[in-house]
Amino acid sequence: MTAIATQEAPAAIDSPFVQELIKQWRAQDTHGAWDGKSNADLLAPYIITREQRREIPIIGDPDPETLWRLELFYNAVGLAIERQTGSIATPMMKMSHEGFGRMVLMAGRLVVVNKHLRDVHRFGFESVDKLAEEGDKIVTAGVEMIRQFPEVVNYG
Repeated sequence: MTAIATQEAPAAIDSPFVQELIKQWRAQDTHGAWDGKSNADLLAPYIITREQRREIPIIGDPDPETLWRLELFYNAVGLAIERQTGSIATPMMKMSHEGFGRMVLMAGRLVVVNKHLRDVHRFGFESVDKLAEEGDKIVTAGVEMIRQFPEVVNYG
């Protein structure tokens, strides 16, 4: 999977969302075990080619590592939203053991991201470009929501 991630255009790895995701991964490495890993290597678990996706059963339970990657993805979304708006966007996830659930990011009393999740055991993207595109899209929607309803975010 690493070879796929490293072949991507540098622009995708340099996107603000992907940089935030990389920071999330680096922050998890409290003992320095990943210091020698490149950013592309850290992103490699998010890359699932069409061939790899076909090999994953349609019905399956997500493993803890997949759920962790999903949480890091949405933590990065929340931090990217915070960097643009100054408002803390906190993720909350409720997931069934079958991989169905919901992820919301809240800022103040406002739900800035509301994402229904399904087939989480197959969570991934075809390329780093697609990863960056999806992350940027969710961040942009969250930022727009905060800017549209600042009084709900800044209640009190």
